[in-house]
Amino acid sequence: MGISRSSRHKRSATGAQRAYYRKKRKFELGRQPASTKLGAKRIHTVRVRGGNTKYRALRLDTGNFAWASEHVTRKTRLISVVYNASNNELVRTNTLVKGAIIQIDATPFRQWYEAHYAQPISKKGAKTAPVAEEGKKSNHVQRILTERKEDAKIDPLLETQFAAGRLYASISSRPGQSGRSDGYILEGKELEFYVRKLRSGKQKHAHNA
Repeated sequence: MGISRSSRHKRSATGAQRAYYRKKRKFELGRQPASTKLGAKRIHTVRVRGGNTKYRALRLDTGNFAWASEHVTRKTRLISVVYNASNNELVRTNTLVKGAIIQIDATPFRQWYEAHYAQPISKKGAKTAPVAEEGKKSNHVQRILTERKEDAKIDPLLETQFAAGRLYASISSRPGQSGRSDGYILEGKELEFYVRKLRSGKQKHAHNA
């Protein structure tokens, strides 16, 4: 039997079993889940209703991620899936779905920050790898950089992630529909919430082991 999205087989709100008066219809069809995994990019096209096209991502390894507080977006490498509210199995199998919390490579964002503010992103980085001066800068450019440095504040939780070279991010696109795994970097209260979730999850595993 094909997968159907109809609700004819469901009972009504009062519990009555609905009468069976027709077969499945083409416009009620459903398809197999994409189960997008981490790996070298592989995308299939699917012809859908109205002659339109969906892009079914089977494997992805990169995506565009937005750093909202800095108003910047960069393409970066996906490292691993770390949390999924709906199912732990999707974490174990590194399945990319909308709403999944993943780790991404911090390098593109670090490079942008250090070029934009002309200073290291973390205090640890300041000791190990100072930002290289690229020749002489005009007074105008120096004034702009000085003004920027006044606003160059970064969340302590983000700073520790930059030191490790990995950032927590959430996928906001639908890889099985659009063929892309784009999203945004976690910050503020949302980041605190997921860090707590990840810590409590690790403690449970340690307790069970």
